[in-house]
Amino acid sequence: MSGEKPGNAEIADVLERIADLLEMQEANPHRVRAYRDGARSVRDAERSLADLVEQGNGDALQELPQVGSGLAGVITEIVHTGRSSLLEQLQGQVSPVELFTQVPGVGQTLARRIADQLDVSTLEELEQAAHDGRLREVEGFGQERVRAVRVGLAGMLSSAAQRRRRHGDSEEGQEHEQPPVEMLLDVDAAYRRRAEAGELKKIAPKRFNPQGEAWLPIMHAEREGWSFTALYSNTARAHNLGKTHDWVVLYYGQDGEEDQATVVTETHGPLKGKRVVRGREAECKRFYLEPD
Repeated sequence: MSGEKPGNAEIADVLERIADLLEMQEANPHRVRAYRDGARSVRDAERSLADLVEQGNGDALQELPQVGSGLAGVITEIVHTGRSSLLEQLQGQVSPVELFTQVPGVGQTLARRIADQLDVSTLEELEQAAHDGRLREVEGFGQERVRAVRVGLAGMLSSAAQRRRRHGDSEEGQEHEQPPVEMLLDVDAAYRRRAEAGELKKIAPKRFNPQGEAWLPIMHAEREGWSFTALYSNTARAHNLGKTHDWVVLYYGQDGEEDQATVVTETHGPLKGKRVVRGREAECKRFYLEPD
């Protein structure tokens, strides 16, 4: 994508490519259709969507037919960053270091530290790390720099992410916008069980896979109105720590909202040996340890 602001046709092309990749991975047909219908609506729009976003009128995007808050967030990211992290994740070609250097105040050195020390590969995951304290643990990120990263990400992320930031980390905000941890853990367990049994389709990620081997199992599932896509983590840190068959990334969506979570085996503390949702450890602790 060029350095100039993208036109409607260019944005629509990105949405179409996302739909194509989702369809190839046998994702929920409703999700595939949502991106195709959204692309058609964007292509037919009379006003420049980039102008709407740059004028701070992103909410007007949702007035377009077939464009909900989830697609509006993808469009906003395309306009602000010139790329789509979702598309790059689906392509398996995203370089977290290159992506993080787009955040104001984060250069190559700091971006590489983030990628090496934290299990994050998207701007959304970086935002979560900036809010839950993990980013502060990376050398070079004091209180002021972390605050600057939060501010920088505010203009780059989707409307859904911005609503999460306004809600903060309260359980009330999570309850309305995220699946319960019981559901995430259930999908995680189903994915790992079916992957081990060889029941899932395998894809060939382009990152860390020079031989082009189809080794990464992928599962699509639905639970109580939520749609899920589950894959083992294919990040540099997962490979370095030998966790590619332990850490599971869950992409989930409902009513046009999309987000993700990472489920890992806890290595210390009262939950040692149990599966936990990163960033929601307190809820997992209550789930496992509190009596019914």
